[in-house]
Amino acid sequence: APRVAHAWLPSPRNLLDMDTFSKSDPVVVLFVQGSGSSEWKEFGRTEVIDNTLNPDFVRKFVLNYYFEEKQNLRFDPPGSHSAVLGAQDFLGQAFVALGEVIGSQRGRLERALTGVPGKRCGTILLLAEELSNCRDIVTMQLCANKLDKKDFFGKSDPFLVFYRSNEDGTFTICHKTEVVKNTLNPVWQPFTIPVRALCNGDYDRTVKIDVYDWDRDGSHDFIGEFATSYRELSRAQSQFTVYEVLNPRKKCKKKKYVNSGTVTLLSFSVESEFTFVDYIRGGTQLNFTVAIDFTASNGMPSQPTSLHYASPYQLSAYALALKAVGEIIQDYDSDKLFPAYGFGAKLPPDGKISHQFPLNNNVDNPSCAGIEGVLESYLQSLRTVQLYGPTNFAPVINQVAGAAAQVTDGSQYHVLLIITDGVISDMLQTKEAIVTASALPMSIIIVGVGPAEFEAMEELDGDEVRVSSRGRYAERDIVQFVPFRDYVDDSGNQVLSMARLAKDVLAEIPEQLLSYMKTRDIKPRRADP
Repeated sequence: APRVAHAWLPSPRNLLDMDTFSKSDPVVVLFVQGSGSSEWKEFGRTEVIDNTLNPDFVRKFVLNYYFEEKQNLRFDPPGSHSAVLGAQDFLGQAFVALGEVIGSQRGRLERALTGVPGKRCGTILLLAEELSNCRDIVTMQLCANKLDKKDFFGKSDPFLVFYRSNEDGTFTICHKTEVVKNTLNPVWQPFTIPVRALCNGDYDRTVKIDVYDWDRDGSHDFIGEFATSYRELSRAQSQFTVYEVLNPRKKCKKKKYVNSGTVTLLSFSVESEFTFVDYIRGGTQLNFTVAIDFTASNGMPSQPTSLHYASPYQLSAYALALKAVGEIIQDYDSDKLFPAYGFGAKLPPDGKISHQFPLNNNVDNPSCAGIEGVLESYLQSLRTVQLYGPTNFAPVINQVAGAAAQVTDGSQYHVLLIITDGVISDMLQTKEAIVTASALPMSIIIVGVGPAEFEAMEELDGDEVRVSSRGRYAERDIVQFVPFRDYVDDSGNQVLSMARLAKDVLAEIPEQLLSYMKTRDIKPRRADP
């Protein structure tokens, strides 16, 4: 599902002038590329603005945004608005990934227009904003007074049922309170409900509330009802609001009927539910670290049977997994510098075994420039180190956890990608490291390459049973594991396969980041105006 919808406002600057007697009449056409596809499809067009080289367009493009996908966009500003796109004067074009704009400062990115040889085509300014989708959450508490007595031997066992009204006049149940036993004056526990569940974002829409007396056999007795709206409920932030509970059948039968009791709204508060994009736009940086398995169980890199073997025509499984994940996550890291480590190898000159050696051979600065820099250092290490063992994850997890522990205010979030053939040697220490790391701003992605069964990796994933160590349970689920072989299809469409891999391993990162921020009560920083 999309995280949010985004609206785009393109603004080209200093366009080429293609009209003889006046300035150009620009329009911008947006093309999108499907995941794993090379085909461009037209998504929409702005309005035409006559006679200007610096247009500010009003029409927005509304797109769904998926963090885990590489969403490629192309902006073409043809020089005039003739009916056929190919017949228009070509002013250049700009290519961008949606994640680049979301990850840029204040959701604002300027990109050069290119494609006209020997000429400067100007630039295009892209602004992205999150569309409001009623993300408020309400917490309220109610009590009742002098409700009708429904039980023969005791009082009533009351509970409330909330209904949201629909466009067609019907009602949909959206919340039930707990039952308070044997009382006509119940006080219910405070409860929380999203505003969109209560009224679908329409503050004046009717909210109907029924009061029932609970019966063990399920045939609950109707006490009465009342109606309100979100707007009316929200006024209770400054004053108690009392509602009469009315039973229509009793009201028709009894002339002296007043009501079946009252319900009082004791408290009502609203909080915003923040999204992944709120934090990214507020300046939260994703720091990407790579750890690659250099143990002997991978096979000699020079042999075609090795998991590290790269033919002249195809990258190794390790390199493919690294590119697939790294090329998406790099859009959210402003400096594009990625620490990269290897583990399980003997290092020159003395053959010392290391479980966290820098791939660039620089202990003081293990960062590589971009994903291409990481790949280059990885291939260089394959030529200089000796694959050995054992397969220890804990040292590199603890290394990244140490960096994550330095800044815990929400401005930095670390993602560790471990690529391995899965024969883990330090399971107990790794579990301990994950439990400790679960309290820090970090997530761990494990991609398993090769034919192993990977039971140990599934255990670390923690989807079924939360990872624990010595009686301590992981605070959050921070590990996502996928086997690489599930993404190698028979059709040979490597681009599509790697797009699916990246989608599955990155899909949980936004929720994991939000879970950390929520448990620490960290709110997004406000973006600069």
